[in-house]
Amino acid sequence: MTRSSAAKIAALESWANTPDRAARASLGQAGLRARFEREARDRLGPDATEQQVADAAESARKAHFTRLRARRSA
Repeated sequence: MTRSSAAKIAALESWANTPDRAARASLGQAGLRARFEREARDRLGPDATEQQVADAAESARKAHFTRLRARRSA
């Protein structure tokens, strides 16, 4: 068994043992959103408005998931 296969099995077993899947997923989603906002704020600088940061973070999030989809389909 490859290391990748073992990791995938462990992740699937972990999710199988998670009673509140939505709560567990929301923690990761919140962390990812915060990362995109932090990176957008760093790129745009201190003069950026909250709306500009939010828009840039949303675009970065969409780009991230588009890259993941492209990698999966390749």
